[in-house]
Amino acid sequence: MTQPILRYGASMLHTPAGPVTTFDDELQVLVDSMIETVHAAPGVGLAAPQVGAPLRLMVIDLSIGRNPHEILVLANPEVVAREGVQRQREGCLSVPGFDARVSRPRRIVVRGLNRHGEPCTIEGTNLLARVLQHELDHLEGTLYLDRLRRLSRWSIMWRLKRLQRKGTWWRAHGK
Repeated sequence: MTQPILRYGASMLHTPAGPVTTFDDELQVLVDSMIETVHAAPGVGLAAPQVGAPLRLMVIDLSIGRNPHEILVLANPEVVAREGVQRQREGCLSVPGFDARVSRPRRIVVRGLNRHGEPCTIEGTNLLARVLQHELDHLEGTLYLDRLRRLSRWSIMWRLKRLQRKGTWWRAHGK
């Protein structure tokens, strides 16, 4: 079952998430619904806070639903290594209709737990590195907008707030 994705302005998007402590049936239902939600959006990554669950949990599928074996589920992730720099455009399911160039490490190594609570390590480069870091930011209560240079951030925020005041952003991008 898909879930509504919280939009820019929701306080949970700016609140650090708590750790996943139990890997029970309830968590499996949440993981499955997050996977369905990211595929329906469509997107390549989704963090639990984006669907209203204040947990350090993310799902990533660079195949956007085309290959179920490529789905990554990561709980309680921690960065253990970063390397290089890449500056690419990125957007966010919580800020639909906007994107901007963001600088992030080109390679990242993350440790965490899979959906069953088993330890795992993921090494990502290029797009996977970018998506891992984007979702990690969500778990810390940070949006990609917070990483932009002042002028870029101001420009997007001004347009976004103007659309919100008019009521057109919510209608155009699904409330």
